[in-house]
Amino acid sequence: MRVRVECHAGHRADQRPLRFYLAERRFEVVDVLDQWYGPEDFYVRVRADDGNIYILRHSHDPNQDFWTLESFRRATVAS
Repeated sequence: MRVRVECHAGHRADQRPLRFYLAERRFEVVDVLDQWYGPEDFYVRVRADDGNIYILRHSHDPNQDFWTLESFRRATVAS
């Protein structure tokens, strides 16, 4: 699923996501939990302001410069 991501550009473009949009809903990135590079892509695991965990992927292919949602994990509620 494609998502729109707003980033803070560091020494690499689009390095640190600040917020992302799924449909019309806006999610603020509260914490970047992990990030890694694949041969063609950049991945980042974030905790959003809804408490859930998301893995976002950014394609580095110049012909396909976009972000996708790769994974979602709902926050567990302690009882």
